[in-house]
Amino acid sequence: MCIKITNPMPFITLYIQGLLLILGLMTLLWLISIPLRNVSIVDIFWGFGFVMVAIYYYLASDGFFDRKILVLLLVSLWGVRLSLYLAYRNVGKPEDYRYQQFRQKYGPHRYWWFSYFQVFLLQGILMWLISAPLLAAMTGTDEGFTVLDIIGLVVWGIGFFFEAVGDMQLARFKRHPENKGKLYTKGLWRYTRHPNYFGDAAVWWGYAFFSIAAGWYWPVIGSVIMTLLLLKVSGVKLLEKSMRLRKGYEDYQKRTSAFIPWFPASKD
Repeated sequence: MCIKITNPMPFITLYIQGLLLILGLMTLLWLISIPLRNVSIVDIFWGFGFVMVAIYYYLASDGFFDRKILVLLLVSLWGVRLSLYLAYRNVGKPEDYRYQQFRQKYGPHRYWWFSYFQVFLLQGILMWLISAPLLAAMTGTDEGFTVLDIIGLVVWGIGFFFEAVGDMQLARFKRHPENKGKLYTKGLWRYTRHPNYFGDAAVWWGYAFFSIAAGWYWPVIGSVIMTLLLLKVSGVKLLEKSMRLRKGYEDYQKRTSAFIPWFPASKD
């Protein structure tokens, strides 16, 4: 089947405008972080930032059709939930240890400037690159829902379930003081050591299917970047380093899938 591709110029124009919007928001967030002396607010903003750029893509692109509305609703649900969860987990707590290490390295009087490039602009550019399938889904062909849209919705639903439920289960476990320093290996965490990261990746592959359904293929690179970040940079790889020191983690690691959910291996 031949799929018509809309003129790429509006996409490129809107995509560049999205970059300017994100950089503006990140600059404002950076200015707020200076008096707070807390760079961790950028993590809380991550999900909400995608909601804001998705709203802009929705309003600035032509037409109002089913796929466009659906993607905006899904991004809003995912992004707001993520930001609220991270706010619940981090507000009132010290700055993330990674940012504290950078602050010590550069000194308190210099880090405010370094953090603008090292944290805020970097995350802003990543957010912009990753947002490509969202814009593609909103600017592509309007031929009604297709099989690819249905697949995208199913993949998104699976991802959102693993991410939201995994976060909820872990938060409930950590609420009990007697569990401090212990591993949580039940619920969804029985089938993957990182249900939240797997879920996040699946959500973005759902957006990739919407992008393809709209006639755009190359914006799927946004979903690829998000998956690589979760696997190799700020997600699985980083957390595994710290978790290896916990009692019982070696056995948990041997029995449980690292990323894609699967049944745990039986104990020998």
